[in-house]
Amino acid sequence: MSTFCDGREGCRVLLTDINLGDGITGWELARQIREITPDFPVLYMTSASTPDWESQSVGGSVLIQKPFAPAQLAAAVSQLLGGATSPG
Repeated sequence: MSTFCDGREGCRVLLTDINLGDGITGWELARQIREITPDFPVLYMTSASTPDWESQSVGGSVLIQKPFAPAQLAAAVSQLLGGATSPG
């Protein structure tokens, strides 16, 4: 899990894998973030959970499939910060 930020106020996007190991999932992490900040941009990354995105993701999120190129990551972040998100 990681975020594009430099402290809590500087965070602009949540970037999280779906499978974080034991404990919380990326789906749950995004829901918890959205309880605090309802429209916080969420970018999921996964190699296996794509079929669950529609039913498990928070609205307005974006998902990228691993492995991905740096340009794909940059495009997904740009999409989120530009306000043009895919339904989720």
